[in-house]
Amino acid sequence: MGRSLDVFGALAAFLAEAPAAALVTVIATRGSTPRETGTRLVVRPDGGFRGTIGGGRFEFEALAEAAAAAAEGKDRFFLHRFALGPELGQCCGGVMTIAVDVFSRARLDEVERLAALERAGGFVAVAETATADGGLVRRVVAGAADRADAVLGGDGRLTESFGTRSREIVLFGAGHVGRALMLVVAMLPGFRLTWVDNRPGQLPRTLPATVTAVETADPASVLARASDGAFVFIMTHDHALDLAILHAALDARRFGHVGLIGSATKRARFASRLKAAGLEPGLAESFACPIGAPGIRSKEPAAIAVAVAAEVLARDEALISMQDNIAARAAS
Repeated sequence: MGRSLDVFGALAAFLAEAPAAALVTVIATRGSTPRETGTRLVVRPDGGFRGTIGGGRFEFEALAEAAAAAAEGKDRFFLHRFALGPELGQCCGGVMTIAVDVFSRARLDEVERLAALERAGGFVAVAETATADGGLVRRVVAGAADRADAVLGGDGRLTESFGTRSREIVLFGAGHVGRALMLVVAMLPGFRLTWVDNRPGQLPRTLPATVTAVETADPASVLARASDGAFVFIMTHDHALDLAILHAALDARRFGHVGLIGSATKRARFASRLKAAGLEPGLAESFACPIGAPGIRSKEPAAIAVAVAAEVLARDEALISMQDNIAARAAS
């Protein structure tokens, strides 16, 4: 599922500097392939680009083709089917079809309108080749798409979803591990981080765009504003504060994951205290501690951050898969 690229924002930025730019979209796959449908590249005429459709020789060839098309400076739409093994010598051996859609600067208003819809939560559009010069015309048919996808129908129409779904991570604590985790999470597509600390001056003034800093005397109160399904990680400088935040997070019963930094001994003590405070046993035990993907024994802050990021990705994908299965059963 592609969800990392701000497609029309990137197109608008490129069109401000170049007479045209190309959107490359994976619209069909068969067999073993490096990426799925809906993954995208935005390409400048000089070969500069944003996004990825899988890397390697396949992406190299697609980039070159899209850059050459954009260099013509005209609206254009075409498909290219790649057999990865026979054509490109890639061992995965599958088949991928890409759509290349060139936007001239004359369409900047359209691009900016779609960029605003994408930023507002995404949209679904049906597109078809309808202009005299072969350009693609999109008709928005729904809003609030939660993922990126693209499917070419038998009628020749392309149904596209441009989604900006992201999962919130609420991180309590700006110590060494908290700072390292912030830097790693900020690089992950599809996540936004709310970073909380109660100590004045601990949170940096300059942060990545996906990170929001909250300095407050009552950190647990931030949970009331957190989104349903958010992941919560607790690693403050104070165990009593850790316990108060953990109690509030579990009692809310609406977060996708709650993790507490520490050892198995800390977990046992906190679970016991939560039960004594009135949480039923199942709920009091429903948090992760220690945190992070298993198999990494280093206690260096950067290593812990990488392990936690791996856990975040695995849990996020598992939840998305479960939600997709539920939706599929409901629709059948």
